[in-house]
Amino acid sequence: MASDNYIKFMGTAGSRWVVARQLRASGGVYLHLCGKRVYLDPGPGAIVRCAQADPPIDPSYLDGIILTHSHIDHCSDVNILIDSMTGGGYNKGGTLFAPRACLEGEDRVVLSYLRPFLDEIVTIEPSHAYRLGDLVFTTSIPHQHGTDTFGVTLNIGETKLSFLVDTRYFPELPAAYAGSDVLVIYVTFLDPVPHPRIMHLCVDDVKEIVRSVRPRKAVLTHFGVSMLEAGPAHVARSLTDELGVEVVAAEDGMSLSL
Repeated sequence: MASDNYIKFMGTAGSRWVVARQLRASGGVYLHLCGKRVYLDPGPGAIVRCAQADPPIDPSYLDGIILTHSHIDHCSDVNILIDSMTGGGYNKGGTLFAPRACLEGEDRVVLSYLRPFLDEIVTIEPSHAYRLGDLVFTTSIPHQHGTDTFGVTLNIGETKLSFLVDTRYFPELPAAYAGSDVLVIYVTFLDPVPHPRIMHLCVDDVKEIVRSVRPRKAVLTHFGVSMLEAGPAHVARSLTDELGVEVVAAEDGMSLSL
């Protein structure tokens, strides 16, 4: 990479149908920032996507893992990555950051036998700052997504990189990401889906968010079937023209320098 600070989209799938059929990969996002290697939301196939990456990503060199919530498309490979990061416990190390619902209760997703392999497990709370070496990030206010869910904003020098992850739209949402220079938005639907169980963003929500936040760049990811049928790149170009902000659509394997 031209920059030491970059992110790599290991997958851009966003609905159960896209994940189940692997119409897009569902591996989450690899972060190489501030001298740390961190995996954000390792969904189904994350470990495979590491091996398939160009160049391959060796998970034994990971410094940490961040889970934003406990849904399977965001956390299914967390255990194998912990095992890989720690050499099966022979090389104790690394930090896991995760909401309480990922760690406690009936739907906890991190296996008990792996937990002692880690240096630290940090339970993340809303609107708090966390540090991993020189990498500092803050969590958002709680998202509306049916379980403990928080977006994250990472401070990379003078650049604020935010991941606005799964949620339904609500009025306070844009302000939670104010000041973001690069805003990654998880947009699943092309059009609104008026159903109380649907807690994902659509393109109209993206317009409201980008108009309010005015990032230098917005990156769309986490696509459902309707977004894939419309063509994420086409949607992004239309939003750029309409909003006057650079909007790009992530592709599987795409890297973004910061």
